[in-house]
Amino acid sequence: MRNRLLAAILSIGLLFVIAQPLAAMTHYRYRSNYGYVKHRRHMKTAKRVGIGAGGGAVVGALAAGGKGAAIGGVAGAGAGLLYDRHKKRHGHY
Repeated sequence: MRNRLLAAILSIGLLFVIAQPLAAMTHYRYRSNYGYVKHRRHMKTAKRVGIGAGGGAVVGALAAGGKGAAIGGVAGAGAGLLYDRHKKRHGHY
């Protein structure tokens, strides 16, 4: 019962993290006299790491309880950071 409640709460939390407003995402656009518009790369990085940590925590909690959630969260955050680095290296900010 407790694991199902925890999994439901974390799943709902992930749903809200994924459904961020589109206004938070800006892209590079060149304007003739003003140079480049700044891009919020840190927002995408935080989003990717947060989603990875949340997903890892859910899987860890279902597998091994509280300690597993902590370990899964750390592993998921690391995986999210690696994914973000990969995307930035290939030009997908």
